[in-house]
Amino acid sequence: MGAEVLDILVVGGGVVGGGAALDAATRGLSVGLVEARDFASGTSSRSSKLIHGGLRYLEMLDFRLVAEALSERSLLLEKLAPHLVHPVPFIYPLTHRGWERIYAGSGVALYDSMAFLSGRSRGVPHHRHLTRRGARKIMPALRKDALIGALHYYDAQVDDARHTMFLSRTAAAYGASVASRTRVVGLIREGDRVTGAQVKDLETGGVIDVRARQVVNATGVWTDETQSFAGERGQFHVRSSKGIHLVVPRDRIRGDAGLILRTEKSVLFVIPWKNHWIIGTTDTDWSLSKDHPAASRSDIDYLLEHVNKVLEVPLTFEDVQGVYAGLRPLLEGEDEATSQLSREHAVSTGVKGLVVIAGGKYTTYRVMAKDAIDAAVHGLSGQLDRKVPESCTEDVPLLGADGYEAVWNQRQMLSQSSGLNIGRIEHLLNRYGSLVTEILDVITERPDLGAALQGADDYLRAEIVYAASHEGARHLDDAIARRTRISIETFDRGTDVASEVAELMGGVLGWDEAQKQREVEHYLLRVEAERESQTMPDDETADAARMGAADVVPVTTS
Repeated sequence: MGAEVLDILVVGGGVVGGGAALDAATRGLSVGLVEARDFASGTSSRSSKLIHGGLRYLEMLDFRLVAEALSERSLLLEKLAPHLVHPVPFIYPLTHRGWERIYAGSGVALYDSMAFLSGRSRGVPHHRHLTRRGARKIMPALRKDALIGALHYYDAQVDDARHTMFLSRTAAAYGASVASRTRVVGLIREGDRVTGAQVKDLETGGVIDVRARQVVNATGVWTDETQSFAGERGQFHVRSSKGIHLVVPRDRIRGDAGLILRTEKSVLFVIPWKNHWIIGTTDTDWSLSKDHPAASRSDIDYLLEHVNKVLEVPLTFEDVQGVYAGLRPLLEGEDEATSQLSREHAVSTGVKGLVVIAGGKYTTYRVMAKDAIDAAVHGLSGQLDRKVPESCTEDVPLLGADGYEAVWNQRQMLSQSSGLNIGRIEHLLNRYGSLVTEILDVITERPDLGAALQGADDYLRAEIVYAASHEGARHLDDAIARRTRISIETFDRGTDVASEVAELMGGVLGWDEAQKQREVEHYLLRVEAERESQTMPDDETADAARMGAADVVPVTTS
């Protein structure tokens, strides 16, 4: 990136930054993307993992946002990422006779209709009404007195960290230069114009000047901090709202659909997630460390208390397998309640050469990215000797999407030729899509990599090697928390598998024994700090406990 003047430098490797890099690269622009930590290490790996229109935004009469999100949902399901985004069923329990079925039923009917009217096929089945008996047949875990009937409808689900990584990887496939562990420490100015950024390589400590005709700030909850490098007050402010989620084993809640429940503050989801359930979320103001938002014991108790109101067999603290906390980037408003702040996004071009994109929701990342690059292209006017095309990302499938359906149809053959059982092949297809053949090639070369990880047998050893060789994983945390989700899917939070993962990654990345040991020690300290934070009574004490573990382990060269 330091060797040429780029057309676009994108700062931030979350879902919007990755989407912006892909949008710019597919318009024929030269693009760089820098991320201070790992791709999706912030908000984009800590969501509810839903691709949805947002039923509650209908209640707020935000029809445009819902329609836009439902259109994007269909696009992701059917064209852009069918290997990563899948329909998921939900039960909406009704507790009042008469009016509620009409009110909620009308809302869900409108939701389905808006998806159909978006101009793209809906991508999920139509909703239906259920009696109490019908609902409890699908969700036997529901207490009989918790509902009088229900609505059954569909949304979609995504592994957010993998999808975000695939955006950056697809951008790289179209020519973008992409680097993690590269922190912007300042902006380069020429007069009143931003002409690039000073970027620190956190692995080596070196600082590189990256020149660019336009810089796009897509840093989410860090927007205010990165705006300040321009030396001018930003046109808007981003407020952080913390949402936490619990992960519990699938056998703790009997049922075949998710739940959406109303609380006094917002909505509560119980979402099927492979062999687990995800329960969330909270919605509270957060002004402490943005790098490591911490879940306190009171956050966990809040979710358990509310979900137990409808369950026949209550969940306990000991049932919680994993916990994760994330921050929503909300545009600052007048309302004191973060749940009422806008999920709309905004683009600022107040400083020449700098585009700032903020707000929004995960589902509409592609629209946000398009709007940001549209603004950057406008800023390029007069600097290029060619016309820049319009965005084409609605027609650009992510890597692994092309041919996914065909390879899915061949899964029995793949099982026979690879020696892996059909369930394992389906697991791989839903993580890598048509790129599954690259994983199988790794196993062909080294048959020992076809074995499951000891202590995390949902994943193969080959997946760790592939994460380091193909997916940009640089440290243990990248592989255990984001390329896989071992950190939230096992009771030990991935500590039992850390040494094996370090051996596998080290073989690819050239780590010596000392580096492998540092990686393991760092990961164990991270888990210890997180566990301690989750026993603390409030945000302040939880944050202090979580800060007990350092963030990045630099790679030392021997």
